Formats: sequence, C-alpha cells, structure tokens
Amino acid sequence: AGRALRLSLTLCFLASGPSPSPRGLWAAPSPAAAPGLGFGFGWKNLSCSACRALFTGIDLGLQLNYNSNEVAVVVSELCIHLRLAPRDVCVQAIDLFKHDVITAWIKSILKPSEICGLLLGVNCGHWDIYSDWNVTLPDVPKPPIAPLKPPNPGAPITRVLFLTDIHWDKDYVPGNNPDCKDPLCCRKGSGLPSKHRKGAGMWGDYSKCDLPLKTIENLLQHLQPRHFDLVYWTGDIPAHNIWDQTRKDQLLALNTITKLISNYLGNVSIYPAVGNHEATPVNSFPPPFIHGNESSAWLYDAMGEAWKHWLPKEAQETLRRAGFYSVKVQPRLQLVSLNMNFCSRENFWLLINSTDPGGQLQWLIQILQTAEDNGDKVHIIGHIPPGVCMKVWSWNYYRIVNRYEGTIAAQFFGHTHVDEFEVFYDEETLSRAVSVAFIAPSVTTYIDLNPGFRIYHIDGDYPRSSHLVLDHETYILNLTEANETQNPKWVRLYGLREAYGMETVFPVDMDNLISRFLRDDRLFQRYWFLYHKGHTAQVCKEACKAATICALRTGRADDPALCKNLHKEMTFREMQSFWRGRRMC
Repeated sequence: AGRALRLSLTLCFLASGPSPSPRGLWAAPSPAAAPGLGFGFGWKNLSCSACRALFTGIDLGLQLNYNSNEVAVVVSELCIHLRLAPRDVCVQAIDLFKHDVITAWIKSILKPSEICGLLLGVNCGHWDIYSDWNVTLPDVPKPPIAPLKPPNPGAPITRVLFLTDIHWDKDYVPGNNPDCKDPLCCRKGSGLPSKHRKGAGMWGDYSKCDLPLKTIENLLQHLQPRHFDLVYWTGDIPAHNIWDQTRKDQLLALNTITKLISNYLGNVSIYPAVGNHEATPVNSFPPPFIHGNESSAWLYDAMGEAWKHWLPKEAQETLRRAGFYSVKVQPRLQLVSLNMNFCSRENFWLLINSTDPGGQLQWLIQILQTAEDNGDKVHIIGHIPPGVCMKVWSWNYYRIVNRYEGTIAAQFFGHTHVDEFEVFYDEETLSRAVSVAFIAPSVTTYIDLNPGFRIYHIDGDYPRSSHLVLDHETYILNLTEANETQNPKWVRLYGLREAYGMETVFPVDMDNLISRFLRDDRLFQRYWFLYHKGHTAQVCKEACKAATICALRTGRADDPALCKNLHKEMTFREMQSFWRGRRMC
C-alpha cells in the first residue's frame, strides 16, 4: 500500500508538467538582491506544479485512509526528491505542519488545483468557492470630503515610534556560517563559514539571518532617552526557523521581547498588532469557530496576559477572542489594531471558510461609523499590508477605506521588511487618491538588509486635528560599521519630505510621487536604495521598476487597473509573479 501511494504521488508530479529545475520550483529572492542566499521557504515560493503534486498527494493519501503520519512521510520524500529544501528541513517542517494542514484540508471542500489557486494565484487554479462575499455598510450617506490642509505653524506634533518585524533568533551565534544550506543561517547548527567568508557579525549580518538579542536591546537603549507620544508595534517577534518551532518557543519570544520593550519604553503607551510569525506552524490562525487545542487561544490568551498593562479590558476581550482590538489613544483619536492573518493567502485555515473571519471587517465598520458619528479620527495598524491579502478580503477592505476616507486618518503596516507604501484611490474612477498605507521597514536584517525603525510625525492632539501623517523618518544600523565596534550607532537614513522634496505627504502627494518616479529615474533609484534601508547594489530597471510601481499603486489585491501600460512587454500577472518572488517575509 505504501508503494502504491508513492507511485501515485510520482505520477501526480509527472502529470503536473515537465520536471522543472529547483529554481523553477522555488522562486527565491532575486540573486541580485541577495546573492548566494539559496532558495526560499514558504507557500509563496512554491511553483504551481510542485504545489499541485504536494496537495494531490495529500488528497490521495486521505482517500486511501492513510493517517497523517503516513501521508507526512510520503510528502517529506517528495519534498526531498524535488529539492524544495534540505532533507532535515523537509522532514521537520512537514512534521510540524501536518496536523493543522490536514485538518484544514479535510474540513474544506477544495480540490488540489483550487487550493493552489488560493496559495499561488489564479495562474495556478481558480479559487472562487468562498470569494463572493461582501461586507454590509450602514445606510448612512458618506459625508462631504473636505480638502486636506497642513496644520498651522506651531501646532502640536505627535511622535509615533513604529517597530515591526523584530524576528529575534535566540540561537544566533556570531562567527557561524551566514551562507548555510538552511532557510535561516548565522545560528547554532549553521556550521562555520568557508575560508573566504567572514562569520556572522556581532550585531547581525547581510544574509538570510535574523537578529541576536543584544542588537534588539541595543536598539531599545538607543530609543529610551528619546521622546515619543505613542508606540505602534506590528508583530513578527520570533525568528524564521519556521520548520523547528514549538508553542513554548513562540511564547518565550513573545514574553522576552514584550518585557524588553516594556523595560525600556514603559513610560510610553504601546499598542501591538499580531504578526504571522507569532503562531506555530507559521501562518496558522484558525478563525474563532475552531475550538480546543487547534484554536489560537493559546496565543491570544498569552498576548492578553503579556499586554494587559498596555490595553484596557474591552480591548483585551476582543484580542483574546480573535486577535484584534480598538482603543482610544487620544481624546479624538481611535486606534484599530487588525489581525491581518485573517486576510492572508498563507493562512491555510481559511480553506475552510474565508468569509470575513472573526467578523473583523464588519466590526471595523462599526468602529469607523461610531468614530464618524462622534467626529473622531482613526488610525489603523496591522501586520500584513492590504495589497498582498486575499483578493476578496482586500477588495472589501478597500471599499471600507473608500467609504470612511474622511475618518481614517492613517494606515500603518509592516511584514515586507522593506520601505514602501500603497496608495488607495476612489473606487468610481481610480483617479483620486483617498488614503495611504505606509509600510515600514523591519528591525531584522532578513534578507540582506540593515536593521531599522521608523518615527512618524502626526498632526497632534488639539481640537480639530486631522491626525494625518505629516512626515516620517527612518533610522538604520549600518552593519558594515557596527560590526567593527562594541558601541554601534543608529543613524538617520532619511526623512520622507526632505528626500523627495515634498511640502506635504497626503494621499495626493504620494500619488504624485509615484508619477515623479515614472518620469525621473534618478529619483526612483533613490527610492530603490531607501526601499532596501540603504543596502543594495542592484539597479532596478525595466521589469523591476514596472513591478515596483505597480505595487505602490495596488492597495487592492489582484487589481490590474492601475498597472496598465507600465511595461510594454510585461503582463500584470508577470508583474505579480516578479514581485512575489522578491518577498522576504
């Protein structure tokens, strides 16, 4: 019987198309952006043929009444045979993921082609079983939109410290191999580097490595004496060793970094959001209708306990239920912290039902309507940017932003590890910019980056404040210099208005900036350098530039409307594939 299952899997793979090279199976980060780093690891990098082979194998195994261990053994063999990852990573990852993935698979009604369409996009299959749903907006007319104006000179400014994607690696070992065969290096088990390669740096490394605790603590020591009014912290605390993590590991990371931030920044109000790496398996965030040990209660309850001194009781209640919350942070400013894992293509629990998981978007509408009725403004924070979410979730969110553009003062996200933004346009004509999702760079170095953080300058706390973003500054730790000293210096990389010669940074200004990128290639190359936190040797031309600008215009997932004519020979799907291959998260 075991041989029969192996034979079936082999036939499935052969039927899925000609055997591609390893680089065809896994779209690793661009070699020019990350030389010598090897292949990526995660659903986003899996090719269509390999995806169909894997899930057809699972499907066959379950139809033959194999238990999860038997199916896992065969899928592990396929992973090794296709060279999707090193042998030990294949075995450990599949052992870790098998229960949750198989449970979600059994409870869903999707075929292999449909599940791969969800994970990899419509080029690999049509996933539309749950795609036809819409949120319900209140039957209240949208108020007239007043033109945005900068505050009067001398008006108060709110300084918001923004931290995202810390990715602490508790097993980081200075001197170990930064170019190991595993998806994460510079750590215990990575071995020693070759004769012509320096070992992992004391404070971090330009490679596929996360950060030692001493770098994170050094950052917080640098921040401690500075003045901030608020701290927004949008998740991804653990390292990228996603094939070898336990719930105990994840809770250790949560509590260690929470305690560290509280110790150094405890005199400031701190508001976190849930990242996709907080769970194990990674991206495993069942909707609230999943109960028992398979639910996310173990994580949300731990967050509620760790963050109880930061959040009021009502916010803790929704956090513990589904990982999102709302809280008033200033007299006329409401903060919404979204659980963006409920929009994630990689959250395999959404195979069961992706219709507004946890009722989060409908809840958001209620928060926004109440704020509109009261004349308040709202900031939205979250981990995954809306433009890379599942299409149906993203389009509903876009619709909400359009309806409440006069109430939503700002949106803040992380996840991509790089410095970018997404512009939202009016739904009727897609010609008027209505909002901006600012996407801040990571604290971690993964992959081939400097560590970084951001400070937002917000219209301050006074009557009739707009609470809009007025500017932002990005700071980095230059690893080349830092690894030569015991006392590294965090330095200002740039300010948004200064770098691009902007008077204001309202939505229309960010839209105009994109247009300037198209006309002025030197300006765009400056953006490309800052996008990588000041560390890239690559010049982004032609296809790269078209895909980059397409991403800046696409706050609504899988929407080709604003990417037409960016490149004569490149389709929207090719732009998406190019951009997905560059994702580092």
